[in-house]
Amino acid sequence: MRVIKPVSLLLIFVFLGPLSANAEKPFSVEIITAFDQPWALDFLPDGRMLVTEKKGSLWLVSKDGKQRPVVGLPDVDYGGQGGMGDVAVHPEFSDNKLVYISYAEAGKGNTRGAVVARGTFVETGRGGKLENVSVIWRQYPKLLGRGHYGHRIRFDDDGYLWISSGDRQKFTPSQDMQSNVGKILRLNDDGTVPKDNPFIDYISDDAFVDDEGVYGEIWSLGHRNPLGIAFDLQGRLWGIEMGPAGGDELNQVKRAYNYGYPEVSDGMHYDGRPIPDHSSAPEYAKPAITWTPVISPGDLIVYRGTLFKDWQGNALVAGLSSRAIVRIRIEGENASEIERYGMGARIRSIDEASDGSLWVLEDEFRRSGGRLLKLTPK
Repeated sequence: MRVIKPVSLLLIFVFLGPLSANAEKPFSVEIITAFDQPWALDFLPDGRMLVTEKKGSLWLVSKDGKQRPVVGLPDVDYGGQGGMGDVAVHPEFSDNKLVYISYAEAGKGNTRGAVVARGTFVETGRGGKLENVSVIWRQYPKLLGRGHYGHRIRFDDDGYLWISSGDRQKFTPSQDMQSNVGKILRLNDDGTVPKDNPFIDYISDDAFVDDEGVYGEIWSLGHRNPLGIAFDLQGRLWGIEMGPAGGDELNQVKRAYNYGYPEVSDGMHYDGRPIPDHSSAPEYAKPAITWTPVISPGDLIVYRGTLFKDWQGNALVAGLSSRAIVRIRIEGENASEIERYGMGARIRSIDEASDGSLWVLEDEFRRSGGRLLKLTPK
């Protein structure tokens, strides 16, 4: 008879997460349409959506679910956790028609890295097209493997572009200032570095490695795989990231702070080796929340509308292994989970429409793509 060691039991518990999310759902769910491995969505000013699919597609989608293709996209390196990622509409889209996408790009010697590109959106009779597409940011350096790209992209109210860059499952780059891997980054909308970024003074001739200078891009470091970034009602940035075996965490992302990975984590290595907890190293910023069992966060928003009574200012997390939407109260620098709504499928992305309704992408549904859902109060 096979004997399961205690660490194996813990790992099973960590990966399975809670067996159910018991909070009664305060919303009705309308199935709009379905996609093949959808990853992200963002709204155009007229209420239509742009939706990415991991294999390399972008779709123009009306609120009734009609899908039309957007062409003119770059090649993506699809496989593992890589492929087409996020999509973000420029805050001044009505004037400049700029759309931003993130994706995995192949490099030399079987290496890969995330990139962010932008192009001008032109509507056509059959759908849309991105013209004059150019890469404005790359993960440096490109690395072996197909994991932990991060590559969520958001704009703040001042028009700065924020990018989450995962650690690519390589651990040490998160603490390496000659790499933008395992970091949160702040850029101008054209990819240049803002002059008031925290590490801008580090830029000098010897700060360039292989003609790549990354010091100035960095806002914070010591992240693992931040798959959600969002601004709260006070304009503060929050990031949510997957821990290793246990230790998913929500952080208020502050200027020049170090969040400790891989030196500290409230999880442990997959092989059972311990990692010192955050409490053991006061020099690193501590999370507002950690989760063990994990929720496997895939996306993060802060709700701004009034359609869902009493939700304004709450954070909403798309849960993958938890197969749930997790609602979090933010109070100053503190945060706490309020409720968890079981959705019966892995949830990849969540966004809010101008009317306050919530639009959700499943990572899968019974292994047949992933549905687009509209949530409204009961």
